[in-house]
Amino acid sequence: MDLGLGGKVAIVTGASAGIGFACSRALFQEGAAVVMVARDPDRARQAVDAILSGRSREEAARIITVAGDMNEPQTAKQAVTAALGVNGRIDILINNAGSAKAGSFFEMPEEAFLEAWNLKLLGYIRMVKEAAPHMIKQRDGRIVNIVGGAGRTPTPAFLAGSTANAALLNFTRGISKELAKSNVRINVISPGATNTERAEKLARQNAEAKGITVEAQKAEMNAAIPLGHMVAPSEIAAMALLLVSDHVPSITGTEIVIDGGQQPGV
Repeated sequence: MDLGLGGKVAIVTGASAGIGFACSRALFQEGAAVVMVARDPDRARQAVDAILSGRSREEAARIITVAGDMNEPQTAKQAVTAALGVNGRIDILINNAGSAKAGSFFEMPEEAFLEAWNLKLLGYIRMVKEAAPHMIKQRDGRIVNIVGGAGRTPTPAFLAGSTANAALLNFTRGISKELAKSNVRINVISPGATNTERAEKLARQNAEAKGITVEAQKAEMNAAIPLGHMVAPSEIAAMALLLVSDHVPSITGTEIVIDGGQQPGV
């Protein structure tokens, strides 16, 4: 399927690994120029090298890296400036940078909540606030927020992350109505348990909070997925590409859950 993304300019945050890397690679393969935002410059370079393996020097010019922490407001500004430097426009934004600590609520310091809210909730909001005005001006743009199933189905061991996710669902639905006036669409993809380094870390933290082994935690997690396996990052990237294309142009303010059938209700 030709998604019509050749020549588009995209920003992807949290781009050096996992879902962010998968989205960056998929966008590049479709012909888009990609601004990859990541905290660790070395990991970003490794990610770029993996995407460019076997590619020409001319193709390599379609990837730009921005080293920055989404906790810091200036990172959003730097990412937007880098994207505008390609050809003066921003077509696509995929917000993915964000993490939160798992653990027992009664043992978790208040700072853990503040960290999750500042990095993911405010990080996404900052990126939308910086990038969307350019999309509004050109009367065209696509935004995808990678959120997570915990926004709808919180667990006691992941309350910092689930509260940030729930807020992002509300933010996305609310701002979608404003952006729609200028043909700018914004949607959410909420992955379930996804096969990334982040999932490994969360498994260890959840196991510690429950007082069980990591193996037992993983077995419990897989048993709760009707399809019996974790989501692959490439699946999230495939849905993101569909949402930022014009193949389904009437979707905005919507959450799409990809979790192997785990979501228990509406």
